[in-house]
Amino acid sequence: MAVMRRLITALPTFLVAFALLAPVALAQSSGEGTWGEADDRTVTNSGFIVIAAFPLLILLLTLLQWRLEKRKDARKKAAKARAGDTVWRGGW
Repeated sequence: MAVMRRLITALPTFLVAFALLAPVALAQSSGEGTWGEADDRTVTNSGFIVIAAFPLLILLLTLLQWRLEKRKDARKKAAKARAGDTVWRGGW
């Protein structure tokens, strides 16, 4: 059982390490990466993608947080309503 637990913890670590080291293995001494030659157009377009991706990420995470807060408030309201109900008070 301990061997399986060690395997479960070690396997994701190795996969992440290999994924992070893969670009280094594919690099060339000429400075050209896997995409090819990085001219001005490629750099500009990837910069625009980064500029658009950050606000989109912030928007999505904000919407997610808003939805989770809404659910939490509904749960708290329902718990408060249950606590005030006379059916749930007392014992037998």
